[in-house]
Amino acid sequence: MAEAFLRESAGDRFDVESAGLEPREINELVIKVMEEMNIDISENTSDSVFDFYKEGRLYDYVISVCDESTERQCPIFPGINRRLHWPFPDPSSLVGTDEEKLLKVRKIRDDVNNRIMSWLNTFS
Repeated sequence: MAEAFLRESAGDRFDVESAGLEPREINELVIKVMEEMNIDISENTSDSVFDFYKEGRLYDYVISVCDESTERQCPIFPGINRRLHWPFPDPSSLVGTDEEKLLKVRKIRDDVNNRIMSWLNTFS
């Protein structure tokens, strides 16, 4: 979600990449709630943050969106000017009925979007 929102809002100003600790299929509920915002991520893939690290990729910003316990496992990329941590719940860990999970994923989506928009406003 964060990658999609950042690409949508500032893809002309930032090269945006997304990777996880354990790459897996994109969550169907996430695809659904992003479609509600007219953003299609159904063809996106999940990349490994460790592959990016081993390739020696350089970044001005690294923004982690995982919870505190997982965030500590992220590698430190060389040359980073700024590392930001914005913890959000993992949609795949949500419990409840399908409708309850959908409501929770919508909230996560909106929180992620708001955080990105707020951060982008610091560049104005």
